[in-house]
Formats: sequence, C-alpha cells, structure tokens
Amino acid sequence: QVQLVESGGGLVQAGDSLTISCVVSGRTFSDYAMGWFRQAPGKEREFVAAITRGSGRTDYANSCEGRCAISRDNAKNTVYLQMNSLKPDDTAVYYCAAKFSSHSGSRYFSKDDYQYWGQGTQVTVSS
Repeated sequence: QVQLVESGGGLVQAGDSLTISCVVSGRTFSDYAMGWFRQAPGKEREFVAAITRGSGRTDYANSCEGRCAISRDNAKNTVYLQMNSLKPDDTAVYYCAAKFSSHSGSRYFSKDDYQYWGQGTQVTVSS
C-alpha cells in the first residue's frame, strides 16, 4: 500500500507564491508517476500538473501553465508543486496522486489513471 501525505497549504494573498509538498511511503517512490489535482467547492476534481517516473517530464493544466512548477526528489520520496502569482480562483483542496508506471516516460492526466491519493491540503487565496 502506498501512503501520500500532503502539506504546505494555507491562506495566502493574491499574487503570492506557495509550495506544497507530498511525501510518499510504502513503495519505491521512483516507480511512480505523480500528479497534483485540485477540487474547489461544488466542482469536479481537476488536473493541475504531473511528472513522469523517469526523466521527470512535466505537464500542466492551462490554468497553471507558466505559473506552476512540479518537481520530485526521489531521495526524499517527495513531490512538490510550486505555485506563483496565485489567484482567488486557485482556491481549492490540492491532492497529490501516485500511479505505478512500468514505462518511465508514460504521462497521466486523468484522475482515473491514478491509484493512490493523499488526503489533500487546503489552499485559500484571498483577493
């Protein structure tokens, strides 16, 4: 079983930057592609960013492109999401997710692709 624990959320002002983290345990972290998703009240959970298992290729939702950076530290079993120029529309619970990936370059964008989820961390952006 894989456990994911997010941290780093909080209340920030519009224009601020924030980095949230997700520590993974229970399996070999480097075998997993990782993703970040978010869910605002009354809305579906949506893709934010993803990073592959191997080369660390990254992908972003349009809403995050140019403002976000996903990264991973395999030595620390941790994936990060740095968010800059935050907007009130970024307010949501942010979830990290893990997908066992037999191919190092495989990319995953759908929440249905991911097998394991954290409990989420709240990010609130005030105007």
